[in-house]
Amino acid sequence: MLFQIQPSGQVRKMQHSSFPQCALFEQQIIPSPPPDNNDPSKATLQIRYHPPPPADLNLKGGAPAEVVAAANASIDNDMLRIPLQPDVDGLERVDVSLHNSGAAAYRMGERCDKWFTERFGFPVMLVYLGDGRRKVLGTAILPAEFRSEAGGGEKVGEGGGGGWLLSLVGYVAPGVAQGGEEEKEKEKEKEKHWITFADVAPLLVTSESSLREVQTRLPAETPVGMYKFRPNIVVDGEGEEAWAEDFWGELTVTPRKFSGEEEEEGGKWRLLLTSNCARCTSLNVDYVTGKQAAGELGTVLKKLMSDRRVDPGVKWSPVFGRYAFPGDIGDEAWVSVRVGDEVEVSNRIAERTVWDWPM
Repeated sequence: MLFQIQPSGQVRKMQHSSFPQCALFEQQIIPSPPPDNNDPSKATLQIRYHPPPPADLNLKGGAPAEVVAAANASIDNDMLRIPLQPDVDGLERVDVSLHNSGAAAYRMGERCDKWFTERFGFPVMLVYLGDGRRKVLGTAILPAEFRSEAGGGEKVGEGGGGGWLLSLVGYVAPGVAQGGEEEKEKEKEKEKHWITFADVAPLLVTSESSLREVQTRLPAETPVGMYKFRPNIVVDGEGEEAWAEDFWGELTVTPRKFSGEEEEEGGKWRLLLTSNCARCTSLNVDYVTGKQAAGELGTVLKKLMSDRRVDPGVKWSPVFGRYAFPGDIGDEAWVSVRVGDEVEVSNRIAERTVWDWPM
């Protein structure tokens, strides 16, 4: 993650809402060559910089195709490559915070800092979380089945089971401590829940049906891509109305089978949707210029303000998408998701969840 180094020496998180020029950087994971192409420790993270077009161009409604093509043609030699899982021995430890949830991370060093600093025009540092972790600060955002009585919070939807949540959230055993140690035990239970540099949860789910509804609010010549909402998982929403995901408590994913692939037992896994995603000015960023967009493209957030401020916990921000935690993966270290996998809404909630992450 990137942090601005301020004159005082303090660091400030860099996200699209405050630093729209972040949109000019494109990340790609390059797998290691065979036979190690499934080994993340040998993969590479490649970061390309797309320089903005000349300032005197008229980009109302978005950059023309020829400008995009010219920008893409100029980036082949303007990239940074780093290991996906770098060796942290000898790296400086730094304390950073994202949405008030702090972590001890590793500063990636002068080469990386210099590359980003030259392109942003002010001091920047790149940090790697490594073995660091961030606390989940909101109570309601945790899946109900991963809260013990000690963790507190209202149950969001029906569901059962426990288990390990990838490497993102630890399992919390049921029950509470007795006697005078109860409060200490509560704090220990809360500390078992953790996330990486994802905003507030491991995953963000959106639907194409809701995106199509957003598009109706803008002229046809001003397309709104799903990339503006930066989800991890996009479902087609077939058979569901726009904004139906506001009431999704759980999705069941059935991995798609390929010819010649042996069918395995227990192939289904669940996504536990726990909280709404409140939106900010990042929706108005032009990914070609790295600035707040001109014309209709710069009004996406405003278009949603009229009727999408549906969460009283963030009453001034419109909602698009749901934060999610993976569930029921047993002892597996990871699960595989592919385009075309079947998704079923396996639990619906009667009322929208309410945001309670302290900001």
